[in-house]
Amino acid sequence: MEFLSRKKQYNTNKLHKRLRRLVGSAIADFNMIEAGDRVMVCLSGGKDSYALLDILLNLQAHAPLQFELIAVNLDQKQPGFPEHVLPEYLTDMGIPFHIVEQDTYSVVKRVIAEGKTTCSLCSRLRRGVLYRIASELGATKIALGHHRDDILETLFLNLFYGGKLKTMPPKLVSDDGRHIVIRPLAYCKEHDLAAYAESESFPIIPCNLCGSQKNLQRQAVKEMLQQWERKFPGRLETMFTALQNVQPSHLADTSLYDFRGLRADGKPIVDGDMAFDQEKFSPETAEILNIRNALNL
Repeated sequence: MEFLSRKKQYNTNKLHKRLRRLVGSAIADFNMIEAGDRVMVCLSGGKDSYALLDILLNLQAHAPLQFELIAVNLDQKQPGFPEHVLPEYLTDMGIPFHIVEQDTYSVVKRVIAEGKTTCSLCSRLRRGVLYRIASELGATKIALGHHRDDILETLFLNLFYGGKLKTMPPKLVSDDGRHIVIRPLAYCKEHDLAAYAESESFPIIPCNLCGSQKNLQRQAVKEMLQQWERKFPGRLETMFTALQNVQPSHLADTSLYDFRGLRADGKPIVDGDMAFDQEKFSPETAEILNIRNALNL
């Protein structure tokens, strides 16, 4: 029993270090947090936002630059929302926080027909309130708890249903043009965050208090990605890497690449029209290709 306990603690420590390293890398890669920033961490009561706040607090204690953190929760007045949970948790942790009460629930229920998914409108209303609070608090950055899996799911949602090749970026300017929104968990897997939340015993608040049905499109995409990962381990990692390795010349957006003005100038193209061709060949095939190139065939 003692051995198993030590092994569990060892694995937990590895998980914590990995997530902190990934968050630190995302912050550095996208210059998410700068010296003197006042970061508003949006805390919903779910596993991801708890993990985000906890990891940022750890990084704040060890980072070479000084920045402030303030936790903000929006109480949207869903029936059964345990309004005491977050204030008690944040007070016990000694974390500066601000609770905002705004009855967006009634608005959503009035506007959206019964049985329809309410998540989109709810999210939009919540975002508007959070932007306002960020201004009132003097926050220079708004930190959200979206992770790698959220980003990939959004990519496919836009691809399948929106006809767009876009997703949640790790850093962006807010809709009103006044704030910088950051997603420090961009490199983190949802599975790891769930394990982190369990190890820390966060007081999780369910996200379905509104009684709305699940977002069927997002849930379908989530299940698809999970099936891929089970059948082809590492596929999601490869897809996320692809988001960081975009080649506009091999897509079809004329606003990103000058296809109309494209001309053959006789200069070799690095990483040209490879498509899905194999990049590595046998010595025999490589020799044939070299001969063909030499003869301009």
